[in-house]
Amino acid sequence: MAVYDLEEQEQIDNLKAWWQQHGNLITWTVSALAVAVVAWQGWNWYQGQQAAQASALFGALQQAMVKEDAQRVRTIAGELTEKFGSTAYAPMGTLMAAKVSFESGDAKTARAQLAWVAAHGKDELRDVAHLRLAGVMLDEQAYDEALKELAHKPGSALVAAYAELKGDVLVAQGKKDEARAAYKEALAAQEKENKDGTGEAGRSPVSQLLHQKLDALGGAA
Repeated sequence: MAVYDLEEQEQIDNLKAWWQQHGNLITWTVSALAVAVVAWQGWNWYQGQQAAQASALFGALQQAMVKEDAQRVRTIAGELTEKFGSTAYAPMGTLMAAKVSFESGDAKTARAQLAWVAAHGKDELRDVAHLRLAGVMLDEQAYDEALKELAHKPGSALVAAYAELKGDVLVAQGKKDEARAAYKEALAAQEKENKDGTGEAGRSPVSQLLHQKLDALGGAA
């Protein structure tokens, strides 16, 4: 049996007292950290599995598009949103499926698919979804709904497209002055983009079309 002097025995007694007071907390803290590490590793594995399965489905969707199988495209897009909605493949695939749905005459499904991307997509995909959804609503003469979609603030690359479509909706409503202002906004954004990209302004087909729309309203830029 080990023999300790009085000073050593006092240190041991102090350590025992400290451990009795704090030992459970330390044990739980270490256990919690271990669980967190395992959970993080498990989550990364799960995310990897999700991404791999979603990627395979996305490939199948692309093949269905090539074969012009609208039903198959719709089915796969539904599976992507239902099972793999947190992956990047879901909004990409659903946006592509919406185009197929619309071109096959199924505007109702296209609207639902675009609305899903607008709600769950990120950045450019979300912006494109709002824009295309507004276009579908314009075709359906749901003008107020279209303007609500266009109230979304897009990234700089789509500012001109948003403003132009807003002008189209306002023309359909008979609001010529507001439409003229929207077209001018679109033209300014488009010509700025042209200048930034090529050093020349006002030369693109889009800019020319906007000029024609303004001319038709009697408001040449």
